Amino acid sequence: MAAKPIIEFVPLQTPAGGVLVAFAQDGAALPASLGEDLSALAGRASSVGQFKGKSLSSVEAVTAEGQGIDRLVVIGTHAEGAYGEEDWLKLGGTVAAKAKGAESVTVWGERAAGPLSPAEVSAIAVGALLRAYEFDRYKTEKASKKENEAQEKAPATLRFAVADVEAARAAFAASQEVAEGVLLARDLVNEPANILTTIEYASRIAELSQVGVDVEILDEAKMRELKMHALLGVAQGSAMPPRLCIMRWNGADNDEAPVAFVGKGVVFDTGGISIKPAAGMEDMKGDMGGSAAVVGLMRALAGRKARVNAVGVVGLVENAVDGKAQRPGDIVTAMSGTTIEVLNTDAEGRLVLADALWYCQDRFKPKFMVNLATLTGAIIVALGHHHAGLFSNNDELAERLSAAGRATGEKVWRLPLAKEYDKLIEGKFADIRNIGGGRAAGSITAAQFLQRFVNDVPWAHLDVAGTAMASPSSEYNRSWASGFGVRLLDRLVAEHYEAK
Repeated sequence: MAAKPIIEFVPLQTPAGGVLVAFAQDGAALPASLGEDLSALAGRASSVGQFKGKSLSSVEAVTAEGQGIDRLVVIGTHAEGAYGEEDWLKLGGTVAAKAKGAESVTVWGERAAGPLSPAEVSAIAVGALLRAYEFDRYKTEKASKKENEAQEKAPATLRFAVADVEAARAAFAASQEVAEGVLLARDLVNEPANILTTIEYASRIAELSQVGVDVEILDEAKMRELKMHALLGVAQGSAMPPRLCIMRWNGADNDEAPVAFVGKGVVFDTGGISIKPAAGMEDMKGDMGGSAAVVGLMRALAGRKARVNAVGVVGLVENAVDGKAQRPGDIVTAMSGTTIEVLNTDAEGRLVLADALWYCQDRFKPKFMVNLATLTGAIIVALGHHHAGLFSNNDELAERLSAAGRATGEKVWRLPLAKEYDKLIEGKFADIRNIGGGRAAGSITAAQFLQRFVNDVPWAHLDVAGTAMASPSSEYNRSWASGFGVRLLDRLVAEHYEAK
């Protein structure tokens, strides 16, 4: 794995060496605190490169002997509107990219308009951490080559020169834990299915106990006792046994109802007997992206000691093909007692979630449930790769999620739920069927199906098929797996559900 940069915070003074990164605003204006010599150097470089301080544009200059640093990098921050959280993350990713190969990098924590706030500095640092991530653990270069390349992938030390060191350090302490949750989610999604089996996945979830998460793992026998036949039906064609993993973080009063997050964890999806085309099937190792976001979120909440009671529930299965595999036309009975016609074995995620959602609301009586799932290709047709689909039975929860998405850049777009769509999943031989009557409204009928298993609990379903994997790269993500959902849901909890 690529080495993470070491993040430090130091007083606002010119470093003795290495790379210095400064931020320019409109017209390439630099902070006065940078000093006349460096400002003049930046001005000459800007003139040659026609640099005007436009957001994320940059110019570089090699310093003369005696100026203390080896290289000056100036990155523009002038934008049409005010910078938001994602803008600072992008800036941090750009810093990491421009400082590539340097052993020591100092980021000047002021702009012409004044000092950066601790929150802004923290977001830049997080952006640099996220940009530095690479999933390369299975590449087998020679040791010497790998060591040299590792030095080029991220700066060894990234120092932020700031006016208030302690405030910046405190702000970053919590943000770093959220970043670790994102990186964990990316790792899980990027792992191949022969490594991240249901057993191995459950084992990695169990490791969250090291950060204070209570973990409980239900095996097949226990799930059979609970009559989770919707989930078990998906798993029966695989040699890998199913698991239901329950994670609990208790950061508030014991009598406080928890917030709850539920994830689809299909570690590989062949489609079952309704088998997928071979082309692109390798990407189905990422069909557990919803569960990875839940695991990463629980890691983040525990790491930053969130003042909330939270529950994470993920159903882990492999949808495979053998003589025992579930057939089209089979009828299964979910934990709720609802009978389901399985008309397409490739619509398996909703079967897993049906039992996980019912179990979660029945046992924990949460304030709300949010489930995440790489559920439908139809959501990519509707929204592409820049928004996750949002469905909800509660307007307040939906708006809070939308606002959190706008703030973090992990955007969601609400689509409808309505009784009219229920007719599309009415069963011929059972209560309901697991697909609609054709290609129309595929993401909506999937959400209508899930809604049957939430009772009256405020609930939201996030279809992350287009955002959890193979989403467009950005300044702070170059990974196939994005870790989408961790920052979004952490913001939702922080702004509305933590004890003040």
